[in-house]
Amino acid sequence: MILIEEAHSSGARYTKACEIVGISLRTLQRWKRDGLKDRRKGAKKHVVRKLSPVMRQEIITICNESRFQDRTPYEIVALLLDEGRYLASVRTFYRILKEENLLHYRSNSRVPSKRSKPPERVADRPNKVWTWDITWMPRDVKGLFFYAYVIIDIFDRSIVGWSVHEEESDSHSRDLFHDTISRQIPSKKAKDLFLHSDNGNPMKGITLLAFLASLRVSISYSRPRVSNDNPFIESYFKTLKYTTNYPLHFKTLTSAREWMSSFVQWYNVEHLHSSLDYVTPEQMRSGESTDIFRKRNVVMQEAREKFPERWGSRKMKEWKGLRYTVLNPEKVK
Repeated sequence: MILIEEAHSSGARYTKACEIVGISLRTLQRWKRDGLKDRRKGAKKHVVRKLSPVMRQEIITICNESRFQDRTPYEIVALLLDEGRYLASVRTFYRILKEENLLHYRSNSRVPSKRSKPPERVADRPNKVWTWDITWMPRDVKGLFFYAYVIIDIFDRSIVGWSVHEEESDSHSRDLFHDTISRQIPSKKAKDLFLHSDNGNPMKGITLLAFLASLRVSISYSRPRVSNDNPFIESYFKTLKYTTNYPLHFKTLTSAREWMSSFVQWYNVEHLHSSLDYVTPEQMRSGESTDIFRKRNVVMQEAREKFPERWGSRKMKEWKGLRYTVLNPEKVK
């Protein structure tokens, strides 16, 4: 600015003088009006929200701990909040891991792509909307399978009923629903249940349909070749078959049932479900999730009060889980 003023006092125009030193006339005018604060693109800036190098290294160290090696940043942040600690947002975790080349897609499946949502129906309480299907479990003889029958309550994603058999049969389906409904729902309230499934023969067998009709259970089916009409059970089967300890094959029916039993126990009691805001289905079903979310919100509020500059005017994430889940199939009987 001193050089520009000297040139101007000698008869040069401000515009030409600014061109020579490499700034615009508007920058010169702003410096004169607001003081010498460099706001040009590429200039060094102090970002109050930026993490310190120490805190950044702490995040990297925590993500590399053995207990978090198979966890996503969503799960890590949730578990740290359960311990009373808040380091940064999930997005910050992802950004730091990407910058450190620690973020890679490690699953054997294809990278997921976004798809349009299927038709929907509201489930605002447990035992209102169930969805079910059958998946194959490979045996040690190529071409032979065991068949896992699974029923999910879409309100809290919990597995309410399951069985494993050597064949697909509507009789097995009927027995499974008889046992599950008798355990989960009083007989007088079965008429309030809505059941959705695919179009397979075990789902439309007369034995099963007669039993469900006797209880006045509402039934619907997916459209042919549209897996998105039954997304919750398909998502569960992917979790089942891509879990780290899933066997490539099962030797006996007993071993298949034992493994399935342990997996269902893990899924309901230990698995932090992403769509439930990272609590387990059992915590959601029992109502324990309310206290967990309250504690997480208190920890985050304390962190915001301690470091308000890290949030600025942005809203704080509210942990609240599901208020309701929706599934509305196109064809309802």
